[in-house]
Amino acid sequence: MTSDAGAPALFDTMSTMRAMRRLKTDPVPDELLEQLVQAAVWGPSGGNMQAFQYVVVTDRQVMAELAPLWERCVDAYLATTGKFAPEGMDEAAYGRMVAAIRYQRDHFADTPALVIPCYQFPEPRLDEEGLAASAAALGAEGLAHMASTQERFQTLAEGSCVYPGVQNMLLAARGLGLAANVTIWHLMLEGEWKKVLGIPDGMNTFAVIPVGWPMGKFGPVSRKPVSEVLHRDRW
Repeated sequence: MTSDAGAPALFDTMSTMRAMRRLKTDPVPDELLEQLVQAAVWGPSGGNMQAFQYVVVTDRQVMAELAPLWERCVDAYLATTGKFAPEGMDEAAYGRMVAAIRYQRDHFADTPALVIPCYQFPEPRLDEEGLAASAAALGAEGLAHMASTQERFQTLAEGSCVYPGVQNMLLAARGLGLAANVTIWHLMLEGEWKKVLGIPDGMNTFAVIPVGWPMGKFGPVSRKPVSEVLHRDRW
């Protein structure tokens, strides 16, 4: 299937996949939520480790427990980073986005479903021979850099195993006519979220994704032109 312009239909899906924060209260059938998780599982996973887990919340009582946490996180965001429009974004457009964020905050308890992607990076399997070969390949400077960026490397390694699946999930939601948006505000109070959801201490959470039927209509996203972000061969 192709669009009128001859491009794959997937391109139309991606170009109209706006963050939809105003949701109807109608429930999302379990089979559709399972389709979203299936799409996420199909996503690439760094090292093909596939150590991801997904918590799907539809219970009204659990959602009511999470609503105050969401409100606190959103208020903290809007008081700091979210207080100012991103560079290059029209103030009026940013005002509309903030209004949608506030709407979602105020109606969070009515969110039909949440998906929380989780990941716990497996313990690495190392031996002396492999460590020696790695050191020889990297050299002294490379080893020093790895040592100084180990925490960042670990975070990016986990992210590379989770976020491709998250993007698959968002694409699947759009394809099914569902509204969804990816957020990480919950990380400000991650311990409290994990306590409510019973997520083990060693398991990291990577997003909270509200899902439901949209009140509005999907439309074209507003992004920078490729000519402003593309560098060929070198910066």
